[in-house]
Amino acid sequence: MLEPMFQADVVIVGAGIAGLSAAHRLTGAGVDTVVLEAAPYVGGRMSTEKVDGFRLDRVGQLLSTSYPELRLSPGLDALALRPFAPGVLLHSAGRHHRAGAPAGGGSTRGALHAVRALASAPRPPSAPRTRTPAPLGSAVDQARLGTALTRLASTPVGRLMTRPELPAGQALAARGLPARTVDGFLRPLLAALLCDPELTTSSRCADLALRAFARGRLCLPEGGAEALPELLARTLPPGTVRTGVRVTSVSTTAVTTAEHGVVRCRAVLLATDARAAAELLPGLRVPDFHPVTVVHHTAQEPPATGAWLLLDADRGGPVAHTAVVSRVDPSRAPGGRTLISSTVLGPPPEHVDAAVRAHLARLYGTSTRRWETLAVHHTPEAVPAMRPPHDLRRPVRLLAGLYVCGDHRDTSTVQGALHSAHRAAAAVLADLGATGSLHRADPVRASQAA
Repeated sequence: MLEPMFQADVVIVGAGIAGLSAAHRLTGAGVDTVVLEAAPYVGGRMSTEKVDGFRLDRVGQLLSTSYPELRLSPGLDALALRPFAPGVLLHSAGRHHRAGAPAGGGSTRGALHAVRALASAPRPPSAPRTRTPAPLGSAVDQARLGTALTRLASTPVGRLMTRPELPAGQALAARGLPARTVDGFLRPLLAALLCDPELTTSSRCADLALRAFARGRLCLPEGGAEALPELLARTLPPGTVRTGVRVTSVSTTAVTTAEHGVVRCRAVLLATDARAAAELLPGLRVPDFHPVTVVHHTAQEPPATGAWLLLDADRGGPVAHTAVVSRVDPSRAPGGRTLISSTVLGPPPEHVDAAVRAHLARLYGTSTRRWETLAVHHTPEAVPAMRPPHDLRRPVRLLAGLYVCGDHRDTSTVQGALHSAHRAAAAVLADLGATGSLHRADPVRASQAA
């Protein structure tokens, strides 16, 4: 076999959202780019299983309409986001309570009005009347919470990054908010946003998560998590993304693949998960990870919680948060069917489905015996841990010609993955001088022809 005569400007290893987003920025600058993915599909952890017309996310990370990179990333113009109902629904002591945040960083007076309005808003049908919302505390406690969220929403990110850094759980205890508000609202909310039930995450990362919550709405991509990477891949130039190609080694000027030999290039960008990146480049740090288990059910009658994200303020079972996802995004379930998706954080319990069903019966206030289990997805390394001290801007340029990006280089969110891709693409373009494409032959096609 003849060695394919090919040279690309940049080879990106990994077709997750970071790699695909970086490819958009590079190709948009005229840089000839090839994305190689070992799996038969794009997206990495942002994948969606199809079962009998249902679309079931494997990890199901929550997005926010306030994520800047969702608006700034090329290729995502057509991304449709389906927002949850404003705020969240808290389950505590057998009751449902609405809690929310002011949007847009308004005045303190606006924040107080927003929290009071949520406290007096129409209740879900299953929520009994209650004079004092237990998870939020008294009216004064709610006002203090609203003021704190509004102040956080309007604080520049740079200023948040100068705050003392502690584990998020310790930082919450030192903020001066009532213990009831912290334990009943902020802890379950942050656990859901960070996939960290023990709140060991850096307080700076927690502040960023709360800031995003206060400035926008929690949401899901229409059609499932895979919609985001598939949109990025579909809008790249034809032939840019090649799946089923396993990279075995990398250097500053070439990658070696198991199927198609050596692909020569001017720069290599590693956009895999942290563990795969360290296998290709020994010496890269591999963080700890938060495991996530997502359990999907369907029921004849949907629970009467609407499109809210339901959090367990009492932490009385394995489920951290759950939602009637088909109310948020009807495209995830066949017509007339209901999809309920529930997330377990940390190691799952034995007989996870039975434990989840029992907990959901309490959370939703209805029997779950006749619910049908569609799938149980357990991902041991779902979300990189961000324990302090955490560098939110870990270097993406290792040396000239070799770069790395992904949620393990920024924050462990979709926003962080896209932002790391932004930084990495900028570094590549700066080093290459953005001189444009070399337009050589396709490496995969050339090796197949040979």
